Amino acid sequence: MTDNLHYRACNLCEAICGLVITVKDGEVLSVKGDPDDPLSKGHICPKAVALKDVYADPDRLRTPVRRTANGWEAISWEEAFEAVATGLQRVQETHGKDAVGVYLGNPTVHNWGSMLFGPEFFRLLQTKNRFSATSADQLPHHLAALLMYGHYLSIPVPDVDHTDFMLILGANPLVSNGSLMTAPGMDRRLKAIRQRGGKVVVVDPRYTETAKAADVHWYIKPGEDAFLLLAMVHTLFDEDLLNLGALEPLVKNITVLQTAVQGYAPETVAARLGISAGDIRQLTRDFAAAPSAVCYGRMGLSTQAFGGLCQWLIQVLNILTGNLDRRGGSMFALPAFDLVGQQIAKGKHGSFGRWHSRVQQLPEFGGELPVAALATEILTPGKGQIRALVTAAGNPVLSIPNGQLLDEGLQQLDFMVSIDIYINETTRHADIILPPTTGLETDHYDMIFHVFGVRNTARYSPALFDRQPEQRHDWEIFLELANRMGRTPGPAMRPEQLLAYALPFGPYAKDGLTLEVLKSHPHGIDLGPLQPCLPDRLFTADKKIDLIPTPFAADLSRLNDLLQQPDPGMLLIGRRQLRSNNSWMHNSYRLVKGRARCTLMIHPEDAARLHIAEGQEVQVESAAGSVALPAELTTGIMPGVVSIPHGWGHRPTGMRLSVAEKYPGVSANDLTDYRQVDKLSGNAVFSGVPVSLRPLSL
Repeated sequence: MTDNLHYRACNLCEAICGLVITVKDGEVLSVKGDPDDPLSKGHICPKAVALKDVYADPDRLRTPVRRTANGWEAISWEEAFEAVATGLQRVQETHGKDAVGVYLGNPTVHNWGSMLFGPEFFRLLQTKNRFSATSADQLPHHLAALLMYGHYLSIPVPDVDHTDFMLILGANPLVSNGSLMTAPGMDRRLKAIRQRGGKVVVVDPRYTETAKAADVHWYIKPGEDAFLLLAMVHTLFDEDLLNLGALEPLVKNITVLQTAVQGYAPETVAARLGISAGDIRQLTRDFAAAPSAVCYGRMGLSTQAFGGLCQWLIQVLNILTGNLDRRGGSMFALPAFDLVGQQIAKGKHGSFGRWHSRVQQLPEFGGELPVAALATEILTPGKGQIRALVTAAGNPVLSIPNGQLLDEGLQQLDFMVSIDIYINETTRHADIILPPTTGLETDHYDMIFHVFGVRNTARYSPALFDRQPEQRHDWEIFLELANRMGRTPGPAMRPEQLLAYALPFGPYAKDGLTLEVLKSHPHGIDLGPLQPCLPDRLFTADKKIDLIPTPFAADLSRLNDLLQQPDPGMLLIGRRQLRSNNSWMHNSYRLVKGRARCTLMIHPEDAARLHIAEGQEVQVESAAGSVALPAELTTGIMPGVVSIPHGWGHRPTGMRLSVAEKYPGVSANDLTDYRQVDKLSGNAVFSGVPVSLRPLSL
């Protein structure tokens, strides 16, 4: 058989890079970047090879298994579906609808089968105890989008390919390739800003890969970013630097905003930030004076105690300088599969605070509760206690605050089912595991990350390999579960058919974009640069942008309380790594090989003060727990701050991850605390966690 070339988008992270995959006799020979992809233009990162590794992984489940006293046993799909339906129905009949909880992991949004067919199954469960990785990640972005622009997915992205000034806070897009900014090849894109005479400024507690590629890097103490942003907004008013431009008739409450920021002059917050008042004012002047500018903040801002305020203030800064909805500023993508437009047509904007979690009283958002509440909802007796759990493509024992506490809670459930390809730290507690096909066995069209693309593109990827008779696609699993839980059985369209139905009603229907046209362009279709779209894509009731929504205004008092709190000492932050996105990628040898990457980054000054040597094991303790890992001394992190990467901490007992077990590392979320959240949005706090350090014997 001759070699066959296949073209598809990588669905392992948000960058959705185009790939050229060579297959011969059913084996993947190579995975390379597709130079003809209109978005990634040949860019590829090491994670792409994991598509091959996951497909061929002998640890991956391909048929359902049931946990027994003697270990895992394979069962038929009919047995598995019947056991799941019976188990869930029994719990709900005995204890009520809310006795079943749901957790959706990050990979579900990378798979259109889950996105299209999962919601119907979860709706039929009728439980308020729904959780997802959203509230361990980007919930503050969604809250700002809902309250300011009228839809929770209306998150503007940097027009990075045309901007003259990019201010990056708490983000490392050179490693993440964006994150709520689908921008593969950020090294090339950032370099282009500087080549055309622009400027890149990074503010971060760590001298990240992105900081090294910037013109300027400032260190900032974790959790203090809101003070910097407030000082910049104050300066815009104080120095008459406002320039709303075309946005002027679209905004309201500008005088209310001006009053609210009066107490945050750069001179007031400079000492706390460790950044001079003069530097803050000059940064603001440069941002306001640039022909175009954009402020972008990500995980370091969202996963801190004031994540909601930070993401609101980023929007304010872009708006007040006239950089929202204009070339080179912060713009809204217009995807071919217009998920936002479809939901708006159905009157769906998103929701906030309709109910609260039973134990911690954290607010609902979009029908979900903050994941920081999951463990307590399982462990706390009473009406509404979670007694059964459904997980899909997630490993919350490693990815949510105080993972050990959740690990304890999972052991006491009456019933648990996981839709997952691995027996990992979380799914090892399941009674039944339903494994879907994955990666190269599935058709793919990205429903979510085109919403955040820095350029409008579309790409359909057919499966490379047929699913085997004993396998099921995720959409088939969700459809059958929905049928068993009350959906009227009958014909259902496949994901491909739903896409074919949606495209003729989308924004590019006038250009003749159909599924057949997509299929005839295996490298994808370029739909052009981002375009101004307001007020047409403004979905607030009055078609106005509220510059200071009431929840954000009220939360300023909590920020002010921080000024009265004592110095917390050493603070922990996470860090993104190029060869690691989710914990399940650690079962690919080529992604974990080499020197140990799960280390404690610490500044040499702190190390000397605490008598810690390079490579020495260090006990790190917090209010939630403790871990021990080797020290990595570096001047690339500010004094008073330490860093542990996320996604590690593989627990060998009961797992079937033969590679990951050899590279366990430690879980940073054994240190994070479920009681520490952004009280406004409910998002978990992973950045700025107080810790103490103790060197262990060499």
